[in-house]
Amino acid sequence: MQFYIDTANLDQIKEMMNWGVLDGVTTNPSLVAKEGHKDFHEFVNKISELVYPRPVSCEVISLDTEGMVKEAEEIHSIRENVVVKIPCTKEGIKAVAILSQKKIPTNVTLIFSPMQALVAAKAGATYVSPFIGRIDDISSDGMKLIKEIVEIFENYAIETQIIAASIRHPMHLVEAALIGADIATAPFSVWQKVFNHPLTDVGIQRFLEDWKKLQG
Repeated sequence: MQFYIDTANLDQIKEMMNWGVLDGVTTNPSLVAKEGHKDFHEFVNKISELVYPRPVSCEVISLDTEGMVKEAEEIHSIRENVVVKIPCTKEGIKAVAILSQKKIPTNVTLIFSPMQALVAAKAGATYVSPFIGRIDDISSDGMKLIKEIVEIFENYAIETQIIAASIRHPMHLVEAALIGADIATAPFSVWQKVFNHPLTDVGIQRFLEDWKKLQG
C-alpha cells in the first residue's frame, strides 16, 4: 500500500519525505487556505516540484463540466505529476471522460458508494477516493465500502487505483491495508501516531537502563 499525506503544509511533506516512506500528496482548497497560501497555482508549483515525480492531487472548484475541464488543463500544465481531483457528480464524471481522452490523470473524490467508484473508473479515472471517515461519522461502515470497491475492481481487473481517504486514525490505515486499498492518504497527525506504542517506549527505556548498567 502506498502512503500519501493529506496536507498543504510544506514542512510536513518534507518531514515525511525524510522518513523515506512518502509516495504522494493529496490536498484541497480548504487545506491550502488553512496554511495561508494566497496564490493557488504558485502553491501547486511549489508542492509538485518538491515531491516530483510523486503525484500531487489538487482539486478543481468549478461545478460544470466545461469549467472543470478548463481548470484541470490549467492545473495539470503546471507539472506532469499533478493529478486533478474531480468531485463524483454527473458533471464531474463527464469531465473525467474528457480528461481521460486528453491523458490528464484524475482522482475522483467524495465517493460514498461502490457504484460511484465503478462509474468513475469506467469514465477513465486514474484514482477513486472513498471517504471512509465521513461514512464512519454518520454511524456507518467506511471500511466496508473500501472492501466492496476492492472486490468489484478485482472482479473486472480494473486498473483504477483506490485511495482510502478521510482517514481518522491508525487503525483505518491497518484496515485499509488488510482489505487491499492501493493507497492510503492521511493527515500528518495520523502518520505520526503510527510510531506511538507504549511497548516501544518501555522497550527503549529498558535498553537505555541496561546500557547504563553495562557502563558501570
